[in-house]
Amino acid sequence: MTSALTTRLRITQIRSAIGSKPKQRGTLRALGLRGIGRSNTLPDCPEIRGMIARVPHLVEVEEVA
Repeated sequence: MTSALTTRLRITQIRSAIGSKPKQRGTLRALGLRGIGRSNTLPDCPEIRGMIARVPHLVEVEEVA
């Protein structure tokens, strides 16, 4: 059984932030993404899920045990 504390998300930037709105660029920076192909592993929590919901067209998300 996996609890929310042990579940992590690997977030990968798949599209460029050029041409996107400043808030979306800021959200990518807050997620720790600095360019296409860069990944970051973050805890699965409502705050992170909310940030991902702002930029779903720019990132790819997968769960990591």
